[in-house]
Amino acid sequence: MTTESPESPRWFKSSFSENGGACIEVANNLVASRGVVPVRDSKALKGPVLSFPASSFSVFIAGVMASSLPR
Repeated sequence: MTTESPESPRWFKSSFSENGGACIEVANNLVASRGVVPVRDSKALKGPVLSFPASSFSVFIAGVMASSLPR
């Protein structure tokens, strides 16, 4: 059993992230309770975390998905 608080970020990274370690991790479990999406560098797990409003993060993801940028 896990002792993780429901308010603790549950980090994950994309299955497309096998690119030599240049990845980010996000924790989307805080959207409902706090309205934010925390983001961190997957190489610096104890490093800084940026928290974006969920609505802004959604617009960002939609823009990435609609663009021709490599994913």
